[in-house]
Amino acid sequence: MMTRRGFMHTAALGSLLAQDGYGAPLAGLPHHAAKAKRVIMLFQHGGPSQLDLFDWKPNLAKVRGQDLPDSVRQGQRLTGMTAYQATFPTAPTVFKFAQHGKSGAWMSELLPHTAKIADQLTIMKSLHTEAINHDPAVTFFQTGFQLAGRPSIGSWLSYGLGSENQDLPSFVVLISQGRGNSQALADRMWGSGFLPTKFQGVKFRSGKDPVLYLSNPDGYTAGARRRFLDDLGQLNQMRLEEYQDPEIATRISQYEMAYRMQTSVPELADMSKEPEKTFEMYGPDSRKPGSYAANCILARRLAERGVRFIQLYHRGWDQHGTLPKQIKWQCEDTDQASAALITDLKQRGLLDDTIVIWGGEFGRTVYSQGELTETNYGRDHHPRCFTMWAAGGGFKSGYTHGETDDFSYNIVKDPMEVHDLNATMMHLLGVDHSRLTFKFQGRHYRLTDVHGKVVPELLA
Repeated sequence: MMTRRGFMHTAALGSLLAQDGYGAPLAGLPHHAAKAKRVIMLFQHGGPSQLDLFDWKPNLAKVRGQDLPDSVRQGQRLTGMTAYQATFPTAPTVFKFAQHGKSGAWMSELLPHTAKIADQLTIMKSLHTEAINHDPAVTFFQTGFQLAGRPSIGSWLSYGLGSENQDLPSFVVLISQGRGNSQALADRMWGSGFLPTKFQGVKFRSGKDPVLYLSNPDGYTAGARRRFLDDLGQLNQMRLEEYQDPEIATRISQYEMAYRMQTSVPELADMSKEPEKTFEMYGPDSRKPGSYAANCILARRLAERGVRFIQLYHRGWDQHGTLPKQIKWQCEDTDQASAALITDLKQRGLLDDTIVIWGGEFGRTVYSQGELTETNYGRDHHPRCFTMWAAGGGFKSGYTHGETDDFSYNIVKDPMEVHDLNATMMHLLGVDHSRLTFKFQGRHYRLTDVHGKVVPELLA
């Protein structure tokens, strides 16, 4: 039973948080009718090779081992890992490609499960980015700027659209590790930058305690925690009234969220009631906590509960050498679960209002990094063109957008900036990307900086 003091505190807190915008959209949002309510981003950290997965170039077999023409490279800036090379031998993929579905989308034999959902996908082959190395490229993709310090996508959407579930964070991050080479992944990739810190992503871990420091210490009861929060809330409220510091309001709301999460998170993470067919659909790793497959199931459960932005990072796509072996490992880890997530969402009626995006921070080069042999090659970073796919939430299904040249090196049709993808995603969520801004140090900032346009061809 709630005490009078607890009731008054909760009522005051609710009023405070309503004034502060917690859990509710900003005034005036959505800007227009939305087709989607939430996003699941399946970020393949390290840069998947478009040449070995989606962007089939059959004529490369005729020029295998030949130096990539200067007319194709056009003096492109190179990383320090290949700038020293005297030659740039052309390396066709060793994997077979085929067309799939009514749409006839080309896909590699490495993606047999994704191939089965080809007609559900919008495949974008003409993305390009500004950065050539991992950290600035991931930072750019997540925040719209290569230097650290700006809010991430999930933070912007949490800030603008609020939350549909008061018992879970509006922005959740899940991380899995593949068997390939991995780059560092900083927590600031899901940070809130200059937005209030309550909008930063909450990282869930595998294991007994998905969120650190959420559980009560041994011998400390829920009632004692409630009394402690009531008293602490009153002290923080006094401090807030004195200093008007929005971070104090954030502190109050986050303590309350943590209290509610003590019940909601264990229920969310408990997959014992999932039917056997779910684990069969997502693949053999789906029972292993922390695996990409298990995180995909958790992403669906988060989507069911109204979490606004769900970010999966799968590390291991940085394949500078022994690419054929390592990319096979990565696809074994991710292909079945990615396709299963789309199928699962569709069966549950969630795909129509959930956007799913798959891809990494850039692509890979057509030339081999290091020695090219009959069965082996590596590929360096390539920001000038790469492939991603999207599904659900108003994206056009069974559609391939953009084209690259015969070397998958330069874009020849319908180029897309990362800002364009983010602008289009936000449009489907009912947000005009140019109008969702935050004033900081005298300037109004936004996710797409001063760039970005909605790509109408991607819309259903």
